[in-house]
Amino acid sequence: MHGSEFIIKKPETDEEIRGKAFVFWRSWHEAYPGIVSQAYLDSLTLESCEEKAFRQTEGILIAKDGERVIGFVSFGDRGEEKPEFGEIFCLYVLSEYYGTGAGQKLMEAALNELKNYPKICLWVLKENGRAIRFYQKCGFVLCGEEAVSANHGATEIRMVLKR
Repeated sequence: MHGSEFIIKKPETDEEIRGKAFVFWRSWHEAYPGIVSQAYLDSLTLESCEEKAFRQTEGILIAKDGERVIGFVSFGDRGEEKPEFGEIFCLYVLSEYYGTGAGQKLMEAALNELKNYPKICLWVLKENGRAIRFYQKCGFVLCGEEAVSANHGATEIRMVLKR
């Protein structure tokens, strides 16, 4: 597991899309019990994650270690709602790859894709200290905005890239 060996690319094959879905599914079940509603977690099956992954293939980059998908980032914008903002929608890396540089490479690639936006933001679960510290290391700062997600019942806080 050497960071320089990770390949960052758009998902092109069914296997890569399924790998991205697995990363999403496992990340939620590892990181969020006790933070988001258990009912929401229970509804998050690998099958439902795969269905969603095959519907949403735009604005996604995956990280691969050899043939294995070990992380992904999703990015884009909110359109009319906040046209000046590019947004990191989510970034997940399998827990055994924490601290390997995979997340950093995914973030750098996504920020490069969003470089034409005057501002870049993201939302993160308020109780996810590890993610908040990672985003701070990437140059994001808390901006004081928070909201409770209708989906999973947890509080999210907004962070903005300091440039």
